[in-house]
Amino acid sequence: MGTWRSLRVAFVLGSLFMLLLIIAYWDDVGGFNLYPFQDLKHGSLHSDCGSRRLPSDTPASAASTIGAQSGSPVTFPPTARITLSPEEDARKEGNAVPAGDGDQDVRKQRVTDVCSGKNNVEFPGRTRVIEQIPYRELDHLIVDDTHQIIYCYVPKVACTNWKKVLVVLSQALISPSSGKPYTDPEAVPAELVHNSSLHLTFAKFWHHYGSLSRYLMALKLQRYTKFLFVRDPFVRLISAFRNKFGRPNEDFYKQFGSVMLRRFGNVSGSLPETAAAAFAAGIKPTFQQFITYLLDPETEKDGIFNEHWRQVYRLCHPCQIKYDFIGHLETLEEDTEHLLKLLKVDHLLRFPSGARNLTSTSWERDWFAQIPIETRKELYKLYEPDFELFGYTKPDGLLQQQLD
Repeated sequence: MGTWRSLRVAFVLGSLFMLLLIIAYWDDVGGFNLYPFQDLKHGSLHSDCGSRRLPSDTPASAASTIGAQSGSPVTFPPTARITLSPEEDARKEGNAVPAGDGDQDVRKQRVTDVCSGKNNVEFPGRTRVIEQIPYRELDHLIVDDTHQIIYCYVPKVACTNWKKVLVVLSQALISPSSGKPYTDPEAVPAELVHNSSLHLTFAKFWHHYGSLSRYLMALKLQRYTKFLFVRDPFVRLISAFRNKFGRPNEDFYKQFGSVMLRRFGNVSGSLPETAAAAFAAGIKPTFQQFITYLLDPETEKDGIFNEHWRQVYRLCHPCQIKYDFIGHLETLEEDTEHLLKLLKVDHLLRFPSGARNLTSTSWERDWFAQIPIETRKELYKLYEPDFELFGYTKPDGLLQQQLD
C-alpha cells in the first residue's frame, strides 16, 4: 500500500511539473499571454523613466518579493544550456544589424573590447556572468514576447517615448476613448507608461516563473532582439539634475535633495518640509552639491544610486548581454528609423515626435564652471566605464583646465 501511495504522489508531482513546462513553453512562443491588460487605477505612477522603484526607495515588502532569491548567485541547471537549430540560427541572423552598418559595428565592437579588458578600464561586475546578476538589478530590461524584443531603458535617454512604443506593440494599455489598445505611441499618456505593472521585466521573472526563470531569461536573451539607447554621461547628469532638482519635485526633494542640503548645504535650522516651501524660501540643492553627493562614499552605503544617475553599465549590463543595437540620443532620429526597421515594426507605428531633451554638450562648460578640477576628475572616474563603453570622448577640456 505504501508503494502504491508513493507512486500516486510521484505521478501527481510529475504531472504538475509537465504542466508547468507546457505553460512556460507556450507563453514563450506566444501561444497565450500570461499578462492581460493591467488596471492602471490600482498601479502606482512614477514621474519619469522609472517603471519600478529601486532598492534604495522600495518598501521592504516589495523588495523582498521581487528580489527574494537575489542573495546568492543563481546558476543554470545543465539542461538550461541552449543550442539553436540551424533554422533558428538563420532567423536570429535575420534580426541582426546588417554587417554594412558601420556605426553599429563600431559601437558594438567597442563594447566588446572594453568588456574584454582591452581598454584597461576596470569597473565592478565587468567579468561576472549574467547568472550572477541578482533579479533586482535586471529591472530595466523590458520584454515584449509578441515581437521578441528586449529593451533596456535608461532614464533621461528618450525612454518615455520608447516605453510608449512598447506599450503599443504589446497592446498593454486600453484607450478610454476607443475602448481598444492604443495604436499611436503619441497618444499614450506619458504619465502612464511608467506604471510598474505595465511592463514585464526580468526582475519579475522569479515571481512569474520560479525556478524556470533563469532558463527563460537565457532563452529570450539568445533569441530576441536586444537594444538600448545611451547619451553623453555628463550631459545625462546635467539633464537629471535639471529635471529632478531644478524645479520642485516632492519625491526627489524628500529622498535626495534634503540629504544633499543637510550634508553639504550649510543650512542652519530645520529644512522646509516640502519642495514647494523650500523653493519659495530659496533653499534648493546646487549642481555642486549634487556632484559632491554622487562622490560621497556614504551615498552608496545608504542605497544604490537612483536610476536617473546610475551608470548605464549598472542598468543594462552590456558586458553580460550582447545587444543587437546600441542607439545614441545624439543621433536619435537616424537610429530610431534604423531600429524600427530592424525590429520589423516600422509598418505598425512611428516613433513619437515629442519634444527633445534640450540639454546639450555645449552646456557642460557653464554647468561645471564652479566645480573644482579635482572634483571633475573624480566624477569622470565614476562614469568612465560609460564613456569608454559607448564611445564618448573624454572631456579633456573640463578635466585639465579651470573654466572661466
